[in-house]
Amino acid sequence: MIDFTAWSHPVLAVACPSCGRRAGPLCRRPSGHKAADFHACLKAEADRHFIDRYGADASIERTGDGWRIDPQGRLRKAEAP
Repeated sequence: MIDFTAWSHPVLAVACPSCGRRAGPLCRRPSGHKAADFHACLKAEADRHFIDRYGADASIERTGDGWRIDPQGRLRKAEAP
């Protein structure tokens, strides 16, 4: 089961479909250097897995020492004045 809170960034919880990096390490450019940002398809893959597991109303938020999943986070933000 994918644990989105176990990594330095939740996107790193899934493997990258673009560069083939396993879950955990940063993406690599074709030259072998670290990518400056996550590949777009990695972000989309992480979003897909997150929504499949927690639903479209959930959000993941940074805490002082990691990440926290709020099952109703998107709804709360939509209701905020």
